[in-house]
Amino acid sequence: MATKKDEKGPSMIETFQEFKETKNIDRTTLVSVLEESFRNVISKLFGSDENFDVIVNPDKGDFEIHRNRMVVADGEVQDENKQISLTDAQKIEPDYELGEEVSEEVNFSKFGRRAILNLRQTLASKILELEHDSLYNKYKDKVGNIVSGEVYQMWKREVLLIDDEGNELHLPKSEQIPSDSYHKGETVRAIVLRVDNENNNPRIILSRTSPQFLERLLEAEVPEINDGLITIRRVARMPGERAKVAVESYDERIDPVGACVGVKGSRVHGIVRELCNENIDVINYSSNTQLFIQRALSPAVVSSITLDTENRKAEVYLQPDQVSLAIGRSGMNIKLASMLTEFTIDVFRVVSDTEADEDIYLDEFSDEIDQWIIDAIKAMGLDTAKAVLNAPREMLIEKADLEEETVDYVLGVLRAEFE
Repeated sequence: MATKKDEKGPSMIETFQEFKETKNIDRTTLVSVLEESFRNVISKLFGSDENFDVIVNPDKGDFEIHRNRMVVADGEVQDENKQISLTDAQKIEPDYELGEEVSEEVNFSKFGRRAILNLRQTLASKILELEHDSLYNKYKDKVGNIVSGEVYQMWKREVLLIDDEGNELHLPKSEQIPSDSYHKGETVRAIVLRVDNENNNPRIILSRTSPQFLERLLEAEVPEINDGLITIRRVARMPGERAKVAVESYDERIDPVGACVGVKGSRVHGIVRELCNENIDVINYSSNTQLFIQRALSPAVVSSITLDTENRKAEVYLQPDQVSLAIGRSGMNIKLASMLTEFTIDVFRVVSDTEADEDIYLDEFSDEIDQWIIDAIKAMGLDTAKAVLNAPREMLIEKADLEEETVDYVLGVLRAEFE
């Protein structure tokens, strides 16, 4: 003879056990959700669940449902859900009397396939909602921190990673270091850039190009930063190419640059490798803007600086042999210096008084150079031939928004005038 537990049927037990191993949800919450789901289905079946007791045991993967009904005289039953006739009550237990409460275990599987499917859908919906809430809250608190994930799938626009709990993490192409290469199964580190939560469906977005990623790597590698003796004040990156980090020490005995770099670069070596050989320059931060800009343009030696603090612009004057150092390959050094100092930096060669006296206004070249090109260059604050020749070629291309061929033609015309 089958026991009551067996009578519930394998489909009902399986339904319940599917959810008892639910991850990321504490036991109390899980019990509450399971009970609520049962009550929702009971309400739909009987019109009310207030006279039902639902007992859930997620540890055993089991549940019990009891219906409580009041014993009334035969023929006086008005609500079969809440009342039971004396004759029917005494079939359950012979000594029941009028006015007593009968508690009877309900076999949920007898409610039919539709009720079981309804329960499954309700449970699945609520559990999924809870998992999404748990995932969102977990990673919302990790924004800006480093996490690790295993490469699961690679697509053209992103790489899908899986964390140690099986959650999906997304690393978009735009947040990958250009020279990064990924292989299925390998572990990748990145920071949590943000957590999107559209329609309560969390999507964790990672980044390896964010300045914060470099900042967190330094914090992990340099104990003095963790101890609060050194602070990272600014970080500027061109991912996979070069980075500049401004640091400051609150202890005069500690050299912040030396502490961050380590003996023979030992402390940054692992970080450089992690960032695909990104060259890291560490400099001393200064609240003195001129000094900070000078340090940011290292290794170039600056002759003088003219600041426009209101518009956050800086005109930097250097000896001719220092200009290329200040600009760097592909304009990388000056771009990073501008990002680090948060000033627009324009570089100029230092010219002698004699050279300046021999200068010619750009407008006088209107017969050889189109006026719109002259106007574009003058908009940069360069209105003489020598001023243009002393400005870096890369700066003319970028700031005047001119084609390389156009800039080269202009420079050729101006140089010819002084030869």
